[in-house]
Amino acid sequence: MGVYTSHMARTVTLHGIKNCDTMKKARAWLDGHGIAYVFRDYKVAGVARDELEGWAKQMGWETLLNRAGTTFKTLPDKDKEGIGEQKALALMLAQPSMIKRPVLEAGTRLIVGFKPDVYEKFFGGRHGT
Repeated sequence: MGVYTSHMARTVTLHGIKNCDTMKKARAWLDGHGIAYVFRDYKVAGVARDELEGWAKQMGWETLLNRAGTTFKTLPDKDKEGIGEQKALALMLAQPSMIKRPVLEAGTRLIVGFKPDVYEKFFGGRHGT
């Protein structure tokens, strides 16, 4: 396992929730590969509307909305029905736990969720600017 250097020109920010198991795996992967990053806990710090809208524009709101999480599952049925982009964004802004995690941001590129092979490819020098 080597240390990746292709990411050095850009700031890497890992957005998520501190105690989430998937976040712990992503952080361990980044640490294990010598990749410096800034961690931003959006449950504590929140997320700005324009930032969330930018992520949704790039990745799709369906990708960002964590339908598998407890927070979403415990919503009343009326809140889960007929979800479109505006309703999903409002839910995620009100309860950031509904944002799938992690959201890794490097320059203008995003990765939503954590899969070691996706991170490997992203930081393996093929990600361009």
